[in-house]
Amino acid sequence: MATAAEIVSGFKAGVQEAKEKEAFDDFFESYESSYALTLADPDEIMIATASRYGIETEGREKNEIVKELLKKKGDYD
Repeated sequence: MATAAEIVSGFKAGVQEAKEKEAFDDFFESYESSYALTLADPDEIMIATASRYGIETEGREKNEIVKELLKKKGDYD
């Protein structure tokens, strides 16, 4: 059985994880907030990298592709 300290610690870790996920999702809400990542690299490099990892790029916004790439290969979920 878990101690009270372990329960509180687990709860705090869960809250922190939720905040980080929310901040990650908010970052990609618009090009203005994700400008540094989504516009920094040439499209050809981003598309080639996404394709290498099996990420569909056709008909998608650049910030959506970069977000998925970070989720798959950047340990963000």
